[in-house]
Amino acid sequence: MPQLPAPAYPADVLARLEADAKEVIARYPGTRSALLPLLHLVQSEEGYVSRTGMAFCADQLGLTTAEVTAVATFYSMYRRRPSGDYQVGVCTNTLCAVMGGDAIFDRLKDHLGVGNDETTDDGKITLEHIECNAACDFAPVVMVNWEFFDNQTPESATKLVDDLIAGRTVEPTRGAPLCSYKETARILAGFPDQRPGAVEATGGAGAASLVGLRLARGEGVAQARVVGPRGESPQDSAPHDPSPTEHLSSHDAPQQTSASDPANPAGPTAEEGE
Repeated sequence: MPQLPAPAYPADVLARLEADAKEVIARYPGTRSALLPLLHLVQSEEGYVSRTGMAFCADQLGLTTAEVTAVATFYSMYRRRPSGDYQVGVCTNTLCAVMGGDAIFDRLKDHLGVGNDETTDDGKITLEHIECNAACDFAPVVMVNWEFFDNQTPESATKLVDDLIAGRTVEPTRGAPLCSYKETARILAGFPDQRPGAVEATGGAGAASLVGLRLARGEGVAQARVVGPRGESPQDSAPHDPSPTEHLSSHDAPQQTSASDPANPAGPTAEEGE
């Protein structure tokens, strides 16, 4: 049975999107290069990439809907069905999972009554697993519409989603102020970020990353910071020479296998020694 044509945008919406699309396409020497930002553009209109949105992109770029669909279904940043105002992603990649990401995700599933990639009944929150966002020194990390919420716990993440649902002001740990998913999509399409404070927003590497940088420069373990208990800010512990009884972060200094696992030393075998 042939598929029915995608419904069209209302005339006023279509005119506005066409004007925006023209601006986006003009940035590229080849029109098909504008497909990714155009998909963000239509996502900013409906909160997901609908059949109507894909047909619009195909029409603007002279592509087939199959070509547009292939791209829209390849990248996880494009939603294929209606989603929440806030995309709450819990990193469950290796380090975040070890540091508590799995526990955070399980708590939020129970608290919100949704599973992975599902949206709450009020349309506020879509919960999902996310892959590494290069913030391992802040693990475990939760992302809301791609803004960082670092060093989370099940309790802090629960409060975070409750505040979002209640409409209370929520401030990311670093980076730009939080905005809705549709607003985020428009920014990703390449349009100016109009949020107050967005231009001045900054983010930086955490203490563990900087320790790794110092070690790579050969500055030695004496420059390393011993990782304190969870909840202790990086400023609470000044760099110093660790005593033999202190536990270093795995980032602080590499160890010989024999040091980390005395039962299985890494040295040559008896045969090799002979």
